Amino acid sequence: MKEEQYKFLSEFFTATKSRSNTIKALHDILPAIMMVFYPLQLIYLLVTDGFKNEVFLKATFIPLFVLILVTVIRYIVNAKRPYEVYDYTPAVKKDTKGKSFPSRHTASAFIIALAFLYIDTKIGVVMLFLAVAIAITRVLSGVHFIRDVIGGALISLIIGFPCFFLI
Repeated sequence: MKEEQYKFLSEFFTATKSRSNTIKALHDILPAIMMVFYPLQLIYLLVTDGFKNEVFLKATFIPLFVLILVTVIRYIVNAKRPYEVYDYTPAVKKDTKGKSFPSRHTASAFIIALAFLYIDTKIGVVMLFLAVAIAITRVLSGVHFIRDVIGGALISLIIGFPCFFLI
């Protein structure tokens, strides 16, 4: 997207209270849903299968690895966020400078969705849709470039598919 598009989206979502509340809610609630169900799934796996079970270990350590990797990449790249580059106020209040690429929320959402897909296909598909929605709201709210969310998703998919389904 170009500068005009980011500014348009910001103005669109902040023009009315209902739009503003909607984008803020989606921005905050969608990741929160993921972060409620993921630990519950881990607890369920722990209780039913035990700590040394391969499914529990994969569902715990593959997402942890991706989170650490994305955090390191963000620190090294330190890409500016759209509102820094184009000088506008994002639809969702954000003061972070840099660390835009890759999107950690998107990467986390996709790797957790893959963990769910590995455990249960139906729930995994729902979580993949949720991960896509998280990625979209990161861009619509003006806190990430499209490349940031695509980068986060790709890192998770490139690591997640082989680690969950091939190894």
